[in-house]
Amino acid sequence: MEIRNEEPRIFLICGRARHGKDEIANMIAAYYKKKDMDAINLRYAHYIKEYAKNITDWDGSEETKPRALLQMLGTDIIRKNIDNDLFIHRMIDDVKVYGYFFDVITVADGRFVDEVVKLKKAYPNLITIHVNRPHFESGLSSSEQAHDTEHGLDNFHDYDYEIENDGTLEELNQKVIEILERI
Repeated sequence: MEIRNEEPRIFLICGRARHGKDEIANMIAAYYKKKDMDAINLRYAHYIKEYAKNITDWDGSEETKPRALLQMLGTDIIRKNIDNDLFIHRMIDDVKVYGYFFDVITVADGRFVDEVVKLKKAYPNLITIHVNRPHFESGLSSSEQAHDTEHGLDNFHDYDYEIENDGTLEELNQKVIEILERI
């Protein structure tokens, strides 16, 4: 593995649960890997999930994800009682470290305005993408849907790109490719 000290291309994908953030991050990584560029997908929730695995017997799988616990840990305990910027600082540091090894970095779970604004301030070349999946039933409980993590960006519109995830995976991939070819 080659160590480099270059500015990676950084993407932050924002949106509600199950609207396609991870899928878009994977599509971005696949696009650049075809161009022989190394890519990595990061998540603000990485540390929250590690805490949850240590606190419970959760195995880390999507099928058994304790979303209510993750929301409580990340927002109600850490953001509100410990350090509102804890995950932002960790992400800024993670991007610094991974920037030595990867050409492209995606962050697939922007949920709050400060996560967008402060990461953009730290990395002015950051490309922000908001994904919306209209008329989609997420399967979340009413309390999970009402949580701050699902509404933290409702009044924020300062994205570089917007994607309507309203079709097939192939159509979504085409929308992602169109954005990447404009950059």
